[in-house]
This record gives sequence, C-alpha cells and structure tokens, in this order.
Amino acid sequence: MVHVTQLMENEVFMAFASYTTIVLSKMMLMSTITAFYRITRKVFANLEDCGKGENAKKYLRVDDRVERVRRAHLNDLENIVPFVGIGLLYSLSGPDLSTAIMHFRLFVGARIYHTIAYLLPLPQPNRALAFFTGYGVTFSMAFRLLKSRLYL
Repeated sequence: MVHVTQLMENEVFMAFASYTTIVLSKMMLMSTITAFYRITRKVFANLEDCGKGENAKKYLRVDDRVERVRRAHLNDLENIVPFVGIGLLYSLSGPDLSTAIMHFRLFVGARIYHTIAYLLPLPQPNRALAFFTGYGVTFSMAFRLLKSRLYL
C-alpha cells in the first residue's frame, strides 16, 4: 500500500502533480475567459442571463470570440482529462525522471500553445501541431505504461 509520504518522496509523482496543477489551472481559467467575453460582448447562451425587459432577447446570440474560447475549453477537456488519468498511472509506474518530466513539459507547453493558437487565432497548422503534440505525449505515456507495467 502506498502512503502519502511515499508519494511526496516520489520525484516523478511530484513533477506530475506540479505540471497537472498548471494545466488544470489553465483549463479553469478558460471558464473565466469565457465569462469575460460573454459579459464584455453582451453575448449570452441562456435567456435568464440576458436580464429583463423587451431588449433582453437581443443578447441571446452567438459570437465568434465567445465560441472560440468555448471550443478551446472543450478541447482542453477532451485532452487534459486523459492526460491526468494516464499521467497519474504513468507517474506511479516508476518511469525515468527525465523522461517523465519531458512528457509533462511537452504536454503542458502544447496545451498552452494550443490555447494561444486558438484564441489569437494563429494560422493552421499551429493549432493542429499543438494538439497532436499533446495527444502524442499522452499516447506515449499510455504505450510505455501498457508495455512495461500493466498485465494484459
């Protein structure tokens, strides 16, 4: 049985915890950015958010900037959740510290760059390269985990 003190002494796990905190905080920030765009651009998804009066319905609309942030946030959810699950198992499987840190840094860097490429927007293939880098990192950890530690 693994105790908390053992986890805190595991350098790979601590690196994973650090980089996961960064990427989860970035993902949480996307909600705030979405709300900021909705409020400043007066674009709401629900009638009750629009206020009262006859003019309220005009704020119930779609805006490209708001949708861009929402899509970037959804993409985070699709990619960060698998990273957290697979990364946790990978970090507990005893990988080499430098290899693990390379995986974690590449993933976090790719997700941050993906968001920048999505929100500015930068021309393709910027966003696609960032996406596939992060996806590849998660796949690499899964492959290494399946190859070396799991029982099939």
